[in-house]
Amino acid sequence: MNRLDIVIIGGGPIGIACGLEAKKNGLSYLILEKGCIVNSLYNYPSKMQFFSSSEKLEIDNIPFISNEAKPKKSEALEYYRRIVSTNDLHIHLFEKVETITTEDEGFTITTSKTTYTAHNVIIATGFYDIPNKINVPGEDLPKVSHYYNDPHFYAKQKLAVIGASNSAIDAALESWRKGAEVTLIIRGPEVGKRVKYWVRPDIINRIEEGSIKAIYNATITEITATELQIDTPEEKITLANDYVLALTGYRPNFNFLTSIGIDLSTDGRKIPSHNPETMETNIANIYLAGVICGGLETHKWFIENSRVHATAIVKNILHKKAL
Repeated sequence: MNRLDIVIIGGGPIGIACGLEAKKNGLSYLILEKGCIVNSLYNYPSKMQFFSSSEKLEIDNIPFISNEAKPKKSEALEYYRRIVSTNDLHIHLFEKVETITTEDEGFTITTSKTTYTAHNVIIATGFYDIPNKINVPGEDLPKVSHYYNDPHFYAKQKLAVIGASNSAIDAALESWRKGAEVTLIIRGPEVGKRVKYWVRPDIINRIEEGSIKAIYNATITEITATELQIDTPEEKITLANDYVLALTGYRPNFNFLTSIGIDLSTDGRKIPSHNPETMETNIANIYLAGVICGGLETHKWFIENSRVHATAIVKNILHKKAL
């Protein structure tokens, strides 16, 4: 098997951008994605609307036309799927990368199906795979989910939504509007400041009028089949409950990065070591692209400010190749 110039791990928007950039510059490449095209985006809530406008989600200057200024999930899936198809990008789907080992002339990438060799590796795996656990008894009960898809399921049910970010607030509002009895359980004193500006007044009004109950400064201590035990500074609360959405955020696969030998910062943020100009890690010829560059600071990188990573990486690879 011929050694590829680049193996790109992750078939999300930034991985696709890296593939486009490699193809434009005549480099041999392969995108490996463990799920479907833009797998993380596919697993977002069914009715999700982006915070960013459509032009900020564009890659490689390919126009993204949406019905509204801020596109919906379905429109984004169509946009990125068409880019892959129209540009005939070399992508293998439902093929998970398991290990990367260093060789004298590059890397061996072992997947769930086969093995590849490459001179360079780009890791663009995002952060949506591993939920932040709340680590309480009962978290593994079938009634508890760390992902939210569609509100219909929760109609006529007592639903607790843990979190105060966009995903939690969207789930609370949508489920309430479909007939769920919703309680928001928030660790801090208020709804998150980064909640979408057109959504935040909506949730605050629903809480103030009593349609959605909110428990602030709250810590869940136990989840049972029919109840939640909650501590607040004022009291201990027993809440009747049918389902729990623990939407407390997600994190990159740090074990995968460290297994390769990529260093993480020791300041609590776990930022992977990389050169911000070239995106090259502490391992020569392994690069990072997209939100994974931020470690636990998953709110720092988005499609709109990390799509430039593709250009920077391929420019550095070409520079090295010309030496």
